[in-house]
Amino acid sequence: MPRRVLEGKVVSDKGDKTVIVLVERRVMHPMYKKYVKKSKRYAAHDENNSFKLGDMVQIEESRPISKTKCWRVVTPAAEA
Repeated sequence: MPRRVLEGKVVSDKGDKTVIVLVERRVMHPMYKKYVKKSKRYAAHDENNSFKLGDMVQIEESRPISKTKCWRVVTPAAEA
């Protein structure tokens, strides 16, 4: 089964080997049929502490690393 990959922005790099990634998505409101931005924060494992605040990164699902961390940073996101 393939692992999910999400793309988002690093909003915190305070933890050791951990970054908080904000992932935004657009969903259509079921009643009003208008697109609404939804966002969620994921704690991701960053082994070398190489990503800083504001970086665009891709995160991939992994085994649980700690109580709240089950994602890891795989690569910087490609800039369009």
